[in-house]
Amino acid sequence: MAKDLVIVESPAKARTVQRFLGDKYVALASMGHVRDLPRGKMGVDLESGNFDPTYAVMDDKKKILAELRKATKEADTVYLATDPDREGEAISWHLMEAIKIPKKKAKRVVFHEITREAITEAFADPRDLDKDLIDAQQARRVLDRIVGYKLSPVLWGKVRRGLSAGRVQSVALRLVVDREAEINAFIPTEYWSIDADMSKRPQNGRESLFTASLHAIKKTKGRIVIPNEERSTEILNDLAGASYLVDEVRKRETKSRPAAPFITSTLQQEAYRKLRFTARRTMAVAQQLYEGISIGDEQTGLITYMRTDSTNVANQALAQASEYIKGKYGAEYAPTKPRVYTKRVRGAQEAHEAIRPTSIMRDPQSIRQHLSNEQARLYDLIWKRLVASQMNDAIFDSTSVRIGANGKSAEYEFRVNGSILKFAGFRVLYMEDRDDTPIDGDKEIGSMLPHLEKGDQVDCLKLIPQQHFTQPPPRFTEASLVKKLEEEGIGRPSTYAPTLSTLMDRDYVLKDQGRFNPTKLGTAVTGLLTQHFPDIMDIGFTARIESDLDEIAEGEKQWAPVLEKFYSPFGKAIDKAMKEAERIPRDQIDEETDEICPDCGRPMVIKSGRFGRFLSCSGFPECKVSQPLLHRVGVECPDCGSDLVQRRAGKGSKSRNKIFYGCSNYPTCTFASNARPLPQPCPECTGLLVAMGRTNCRCLNCEHKGPRPEEELVEATV
Repeated sequence: MAKDLVIVESPAKARTVQRFLGDKYVALASMGHVRDLPRGKMGVDLESGNFDPTYAVMDDKKKILAELRKATKEADTVYLATDPDREGEAISWHLMEAIKIPKKKAKRVVFHEITREAITEAFADPRDLDKDLIDAQQARRVLDRIVGYKLSPVLWGKVRRGLSAGRVQSVALRLVVDREAEINAFIPTEYWSIDADMSKRPQNGRESLFTASLHAIKKTKGRIVIPNEERSTEILNDLAGASYLVDEVRKRETKSRPAAPFITSTLQQEAYRKLRFTARRTMAVAQQLYEGISIGDEQTGLITYMRTDSTNVANQALAQASEYIKGKYGAEYAPTKPRVYTKRVRGAQEAHEAIRPTSIMRDPQSIRQHLSNEQARLYDLIWKRLVASQMNDAIFDSTSVRIGANGKSAEYEFRVNGSILKFAGFRVLYMEDRDDTPIDGDKEIGSMLPHLEKGDQVDCLKLIPQQHFTQPPPRFTEASLVKKLEEEGIGRPSTYAPTLSTLMDRDYVLKDQGRFNPTKLGTAVTGLLTQHFPDIMDIGFTARIESDLDEIAEGEKQWAPVLEKFYSPFGKAIDKAMKEAERIPRDQIDEETDEICPDCGRPMVIKSGRFGRFLSCSGFPECKVSQPLLHRVGVECPDCGSDLVQRRAGKGSKSRNKIFYGCSNYPTCTFASNARPLPQPCPECTGLLVAMGRTNCRCLNCEHKGPRPEEELVEATV
């Protein structure tokens, strides 16, 4: 009897699915997409107005397709079990077209988690391929091909060859460049604050201390503004000898809600904040957890599908969460009915559930031994986020106090707030981290206050003036940039990680202490594109394109008219830019350095080439000296005292392109280490410390191992 064929994307997913389905099925992997638009040419008919694509089988998939074609002929039914989103739907369609699977023989099955129950349910209710989802993915692919193939030659002719532009990546780059422009244009403004160390009059021999802040001058509107030291001194002199009286005490109960279950963007943000995982690393590890891990004798997926913008949670998972919370923490920690979170993201519904554990009862500690360190850390984050999202609010007793001070010429108002955690709620398990601004609804525990009542006299022990300056907006981290892309409706769950990676791979941005800095090349490219392609670089326009793609997926629009509406003005802008745009001078894209050319004595500059950034003489082409760009790590070589630099293994090495750290005096000094050197010396022998993971270190000279010095940890988590 012939076995039914199941086609998925990856071998890991195939192994897990095979275990659940048994011997009546054979599960094989397509290894992702098998067809794509051809390399080296447009592959899209731009003349007819239909935008018909021409697909070609990928060179590395011909052997795989031959095996799948043979298995298809031997099977009674072919189940297309690719991922539950537009991309997965398109892969299934391409498989049907490439293998020539008869329509009557093919069935589409969709599951959002790779567990026995989910797969059994999916195979009991197969469906046909969804043409609307296929059209939406095809429209995105064709649109991105048009933008990339038309815009990139403009950059080759006006900046330098080898550059690329893209519909989403170019707007993401503009966000980084615009933020840098804001920072450079920012002019700090001086202002002062005045705090007061106060005490309540002693009771029973005990004095209660607290600190209040000057808030306002009574009978005037708004908060007081102290622009300079002169004004601060005037107020301090006016308050000399003042008496302080409690004017008002307000007590109320406040609550803090847990964060919603993870969607793709929030998982990437929180994994960066808490674990320092890049978006790409987060998605790679999440893919492993989704496709299946061996837990003893069982191979099963540990989380639901990780490309999603939905905060929905299955009823079964909600019931499990409630059961776990009651058993672990008590009934008072579980709400009477499940929490439901409103979907925050406009548009696409790439999947129908949030990212959650496939079994709440599979807590992180119980499976830790079966996971790698990265898998364990990410699973722990996902598990805690889901369980916490179904716990009761944290409750605080909050007190706000207004204190009057009678100055010589004016009445002043000081304020102080205090909060006492009354009921921890979800905080016993998990709290969401912050970027650069507080998260709405996150109530931090305030200072403890003594018992104060209206009319109480308090003593001012000391007035503390402090100078401040307003700060520019912070540069984007991976977390804050993904958050911004999501808020603006730019891209979709599957695009965030590759977008950020492309910006770095193209040398358009660099990371400095975890934050994106645009290079001169990235700034120049953004300026050129913004001037000649304002629609492409417009955030609102890009978001509207995403909405159009969503409407195609929902069957509300046809994809060819959407592309025609875009391409007509875009094609004209391309022609105009090729004729009118001025070539960008080399000094606008080459970055200055302090290095001097060893041959001619002119300054060396940083250039970007097909193999990355390198040092070149500014006198090129007269002087053709070039050198690899060595990144100094701020640590001396333990053998000769020269600077240690970051290098990449060369072509002859088994670990080609792997980063290592070597002496800048090579080949005279051959010291090298695969682990990153730390600036602090070994506390036992003063030898060279190197990093072990994010938090530990070891000495290369003695057997010392332990946590990294505190200074290094602070720097590493900036």
